[in-house]
Amino acid sequence: MIVVPSGRKWTVDGMFESDDLAARQLNQSLLDRAPCSIGILVDRGQFSRKSYVTSKNRYNIDVGVLFIGGKDDREALSLVKRMKYNPRVRVTVIRLIFDHEIESEWDYILDNEGLKDLKSTEYNEDILYTERIVTSVVEVVKAVQLLAEEYDLMVVGRDHDMTSQDLSGLMEWVELPELGVIGDLLAARDLNSKAGLILGPQLFNLREVSSRKLSWDPALDGNGPLRGLSVCGNIMLAFLMTVKISRRLAFNNGWLPIVIGTLSFIVPFLGGFCVRNLHTDNIDPYYMSPNKALAERIVVISSQSSILLPTVVHFLSELKILNSELGRLVLSASLINDIFASTVSIFAYLVGTYKNISPMTAYRDLIAVIILILVVFCVLRPVVEWIVERTPEGKPVADVYVHAVVLSVIASAAYSSFFNMKYLLGPFLLGIITPEGPPIGSALEAKYEALTMNVLIPISITFSTMRCDVMKIVYQYDDIWYNIFLMTFTGFLKMATGMVPCLYCKIPFKEAIAASLLLCSKSFSEIFLYESTYDDSATYTFLITCALINSGVIPTALAGLYDPKRKYVGYQKKNIMNLKPDSDLRILTCIHRPENISAAISFLQLLPSTIVVTVLHLVKLVGKTVPVLISHNKQINRVVTNSYIHTANLAFSQLESVTMTMFTAITHENLMHDEICKVAVEQATSIIIVPSGRKWTVDGTFESEDEAIRRLNESLLKSASCSIGILVDRGQLSLKGTRKFNIDVGVIFIGGKDDREALSLVKKMKQNPRVKITVIRLISDRETESTNWDYILDHEVLEDLKDTEATNSIAYTERIVTGGPEVATTVRSLSEDYDLMVVGRDHGMASPDFDGLMEWVELPELGVIGDLLASRELDSRVSVLVVQQQQQT
Repeated sequence: MIVVPSGRKWTVDGMFESDDLAARQLNQSLLDRAPCSIGILVDRGQFSRKSYVTSKNRYNIDVGVLFIGGKDDREALSLVKRMKYNPRVRVTVIRLIFDHEIESEWDYILDNEGLKDLKSTEYNEDILYTERIVTSVVEVVKAVQLLAEEYDLMVVGRDHDMTSQDLSGLMEWVELPELGVIGDLLAARDLNSKAGLILGPQLFNLREVSSRKLSWDPALDGNGPLRGLSVCGNIMLAFLMTVKISRRLAFNNGWLPIVIGTLSFIVPFLGGFCVRNLHTDNIDPYYMSPNKALAERIVVISSQSSILLPTVVHFLSELKILNSELGRLVLSASLINDIFASTVSIFAYLVGTYKNISPMTAYRDLIAVIILILVVFCVLRPVVEWIVERTPEGKPVADVYVHAVVLSVIASAAYSSFFNMKYLLGPFLLGIITPEGPPIGSALEAKYEALTMNVLIPISITFSTMRCDVMKIVYQYDDIWYNIFLMTFTGFLKMATGMVPCLYCKIPFKEAIAASLLLCSKSFSEIFLYESTYDDSATYTFLITCALINSGVIPTALAGLYDPKRKYVGYQKKNIMNLKPDSDLRILTCIHRPENISAAISFLQLLPSTIVVTVLHLVKLVGKTVPVLISHNKQINRVVTNSYIHTANLAFSQLESVTMTMFTAITHENLMHDEICKVAVEQATSIIIVPSGRKWTVDGTFESEDEAIRRLNESLLKSASCSIGILVDRGQLSLKGTRKFNIDVGVIFIGGKDDREALSLVKKMKQNPRVKITVIRLISDRETESTNWDYILDHEVLEDLKDTEATNSIAYTERIVTGGPEVATTVRSLSEDYDLMVVGRDHGMASPDFDGLMEWVELPELGVIGDLLASRELDSRVSVLVVQQQQQT
């Protein structure tokens, strides 16, 4: 037998390069004159690369034989039969039978005789034999194209004699007659496959168009740069998302997320493997070889068993429930699930390398992974910690260090890929050892997150989805239906493993469903996982389609199932008015900046010593994705170790006979109110004291306004589970409070539940000998005796003040006002006489004279009177506490 190369040449990546007409003419002459059999070898690169054996690489070769009939097909079959003794070769013979073939022809008898021994070894591992009936030329072309996807080498006969007249119609389209009809189909330049065919992107043919447009040389694949940018996007996404995750998160939320995270991977994974080998007899080799079909099932099971943390973070952020109890539970479970999935993936790869390539390669890769882990944790981690310690507090980390970290990430990905591991392993490990938050975490976010999320990731998504062909799902449904079943089955198991532990812990049914849906959520973050598997199959297209549908359906379903405000609905009467006389007053005070500390301490010093104080330090989330709540009674990290919060901790600790607990909440600005409400519920507080967004200098002049704090206060007023006090500090209260001077406190009482709550709070101060209290009631000249319930309650709370007027503990006075202008004048004049004014935010229907003042309110979160006292035009140093009684019932 003579084997000659064809005249067609391809590039390394399987793209058509050129035709050698001289070589083609030589082959044609040989076919006419050769005294023996002729084999024309068309090499697209895949066969050469996998056939080349070294001590490091020893790949298996999949050989397919397409048998139609005739002496050339019988010769090809005889050649392939000799390959079955090679342990590296897997042979599959596919016979195409036309529905109208004549069985009496001599060639047909010889064909059956040559195939008889194959039929007896149908279930032998050496050669797999299968048959398929075709009815038209279209089905023949389809079969050839599908088979080309699955094999490294296709062996076909050149001529099929008179076995079927159906092939004669294809002769008109043959470009390389020396290869015959079937050989010409497999060697076609538009057959984009290294072994036969990858149909590529069918939607608008985007992949082929981009390849032409982005390449100046037709021999080069223009999609190469897109592929490189796509990989860079995946690397940076994995690294940045890992940096943003707090490693303490997974193990600081109790045993429930650990159980859910573990079971949500193990149960679907094992359940899927138990049914993976069912219906293998129905696998169509025209679609995919049995071994590859089973491997594809593993991909489906693994992808459905794992939970990708970026997807969960994305959904929680979009729904603004990242800080909720449900959000923390799902984040913790997702992180633990990711750890299991990564470990199993590495182990499975090493076992597969050991069995299918060589033990030495598996040992080498294992050693390489161990070296990578040691270098990351024993060398790079101390270096990163040194960078953090070298950076002065409050200063950004030097650019050279940030770029060095990113270069190390790229190098670790290249190292992982070189040793045949997933290229994301190195970035993942480096993300673990990189400290979240400032200085280095925030610097990485500032410099690279916008580039990654706005440029690289869209390219990655586009490049991956270009491979999709939705029509494949329709055409090949019979071949992939079991993969769809596996996806549904494992998804059901994952939902069950998420729901059952939640229900066991008495989590409400709707919230348990919401948690299980989040655990099953898929989005564009998963695309690069699918892209690394079988991107030429209908299953890949189906996975991408499901991810698209999932990303739209899950948020809608979650919005109807879960509302974080429901966490606070059941906490009724958390206010000061309804506090039992023998109960401790529990207060949550929030601080944003250093100047908030002295004001908060000065206010707390006015209250009786039998109070329980929770201090919550609010920090804007920078360089992290997952919110973190740090208890300073349990743990300290560098975010607060070298900051003013330790000074605050010491200052609050000096309060006599006060039980104090301190937390730091690092969270998103638009979710801070939810974090405050959560802590308030856990600490069973009656009132939350927050600073206003308005800032004054030491001498009492207006300095600046923080809109973010104002928005936070407005959100708190709507969603808090207890009463709210907004403290506006002009400096007078802080100055006198720290120097132990007597404090003059004034209460402007107009009417309504907020005024009654403010009065109840001030009454607690009368036990303090340093505090002198005056209650000024403003009465409209049009006000008459009323049976309105609010009016009756107002008089009730004021009765005891009138009785104690002579004791000098609380002074009480009344003033009649005739309209809005007089109210404003009276309030401004009263501000001159006191160090702290306590007022209610809303006054209900107590006085219609205030309606006109609402048009001039600059700070609606403070109400009419609070806005007047906090006005920047008011020439006074009086501090103001605006109180709102618990609103949510």
